[in-house]
Amino acid sequence: MKNLKSPPLIQLSDFDGIFEKYNAAVYEIFKSDFVINKPVFEGKKLRLKSHPCIDNKEYTYYHFTHSGNIENERIPDLRRMERIGFPKPMINCSKSNKLKVWRNKRGNKYRILIFHEEEKYLVVLEDRKNFIIPWTAYYVEHNNRIEKLRKEYKNRNRLKKRFLFSFNTWSMR
Repeated sequence: MKNLKSPPLIQLSDFDGIFEKYNAAVYEIFKSDFVINKPVFEGKKLRLKSHPCIDNKEYTYYHFTHSGNIENERIPDLRRMERIGFPKPMINCSKSNKLKVWRNKRGNKYRILIFHEEEKYLVVLEDRKNFIIPWTAYYVEHNNRIEKLRKEYKNRNRLKKRFLFSFNTWSMR
């Protein structure tokens, strides 16, 4: 499927500004998209990072809907929450011409980035060799971050050789 259609935003105002109702509805979408009906990327099924469980919700949900650099101090991010319907179609339709998809290495982690530039939305997957973990997803607010993503995508072929060498060396261990 090459044509990707962005789902509607799920807004707090749709729930009369009641965050608890909103969070429950956002989680139901996540649960449907990632727990009950898991997406597939390049033929590999995705597994969730479930632990630590936060408020009886998978850790992946927490990373898709909260922001912050210190794990136990992350706060709900309405821009992430309102776009909870974006990750699954982006993963399933990763060959869409609306998406930029590339691989990179951050530290010792092998990541797959799926960027919908028009929507300013990024999905990050972690490649664990035999399966893939949806790591995080977020709205890209700052133009300098968008430029960095564009540049990394543009340079992906140069980096691909280094990545493949690293990945092959890593997978032989």
